[in-house]
Formats: sequence, structure tokens, C-alpha cells
Amino acid sequence: MATDISELNAAPTERFVAVCGPLFEHSPWIAERTAARRPFASRDALHRALCETMRSATETEQLALVRAHPDLVGRAALAGTLTKESTAEQRAAGLGGLSTDEVRRFQEFNAAYQAKFGFPFVICARENKKDAILAAFPVRLAATPAQELSTALTEIEKIARLRLYDAVTEN
Repeated sequence: MATDISELNAAPTERFVAVCGPLFEHSPWIAERTAARRPFASRDALHRALCETMRSATETEQLALVRAHPDLVGRAALAGTLTKESTAEQRAAGLGGLSTDEVRRFQEFNAAYQAKFGFPFVICARENKKDAILAAFPVRLAATPAQELSTALTEIEKIARLRLYDAVTEN
């Protein structure tokens, strides 16, 4: 059940973190650092504040955030151990019923990307479908590590926004 923004503004910090922590994959520290900035006038204002917290973090913290994301069609997805949010997002992108060849292509791209950048390929799956994601891999593999970290953080902002809209309502 979604929480109203006014309730979230008045909630204890623990409740705020319980609602906003999962917006950023396995990284509740973003919500913890943002909680003191309440109240937020809207979900968009909350999203901006959360993203400012993420962007102002150290590069080490940002890399840890990116590395907290699972590979698309990776071991966790195939084993069924993704977060419920990641499972739904990958399913929405059409990544749930892939052929053996498609799984192999994702795994090859994931391995090449991980080897080059040292973190998983992050894309807002809910805004993309399987073919668009596969087409994005070679383009992004041509980027520099700094460009890719920035791109990954931008994609995480998109993911967090959609998750926020699922979790928080406005009166």
C-alpha cells in the first residue's frame, strides 16, 4: 500500500527509510541522509532531494550503489533471488521468458560490460524493452568509465522515480 507524501513527511525517520530506502537498490543510506530535509512539497521534490543526496555522495559510494544492482538476466534473475522491484522491472521489459540464445547474448554483454567498467550494466528496464536493452549494450560499451558511471546514475534516478511513484501518493 502506498504512503501519502504528507504522512511520509510526518513519519519517524525509520518509517521514511523503510518507504524510501528500497527506491535505490540495497542502498538505504540515500534515504537516511535525505530524511532530515523534510518536509517535501511533492513526490518530485522528494525525488530531487534523494537524487541530490546520491549525486553528492563520494565516487566510492556511487560505485557501491551501481554495484548493488543486479545484472539483467544474470544469475540472480535466473535463480529467482532478485528484489521484488527488480523482478517486476525485468519482467516488464520482457526479460522473463527469453530464449536460450537471448539469455546467452545478455550474459555475454554483461560479462563484457563488467570487464570494462567493473560494475553492472544499469538501465531503467521499465522504460525499455528487450530489443532496446540489447541494442544499448554495444553503444554504452563504447563509453568511457566516467561517462558510464554518469549514465548509470541517470538510469538509477529513473528507476528510483518510478519506484517512488509506486510507493508514495500525493493528496
